[in-house]
Amino acid sequence: MKTITQYKIKYGMPSQSGSGYLTQIDLPYPMRLAWDRKVIVNKISCHRAIAPALRAVFEDILKTYGLPKIQELGIDLFGGCFNYRAMRGGSDFSVHSWGLAIDLDPERNLLKETSRTARFARPEYKAMIDIFYKHGFISLGREKNYDWMHFQWDRF
Repeated sequence: MKTITQYKIKYGMPSQSGSGYLTQIDLPYPMRLAWDRKVIVNKISCHRAIAPALRAVFEDILKTYGLPKIQELGIDLFGGCFNYRAMRGGSDFSVHSWGLAIDLDPERNLLKETSRTARFARPEYKAMIDIFYKHGFISLGREKNYDWMHFQWDRF
């Protein structure tokens, strides 16, 4: 798992606007904004370095699960990607500050939940998590048994 220092060395210091490194990807299926499910998300802003891989993640999730199952499982609940901020409980940058991480279904995969209660720790989500790994992302849930909503780029 990469450190924040490694992200700074590889990608430079993040900026509040994301100018110079953000791009948008079109999603292969509609997502819903986690905190207002009536809002449909068709595009995500992320770091240009991960745009093809992140798009491939969602294409593979769609092929694996199909849209009805994605919606049933809440895999379509978008919790954010680019967000210039410090890590929760810390003073250094969050990986979200570069647009190199994404959160899904945050309400049912809370920050401090462990595999005992987090939704994404259940067997029906294993394929989704494996897809993220296949494309260069890691799951903090799988790696550290907390923050199961969070997937971050780890291939560089």
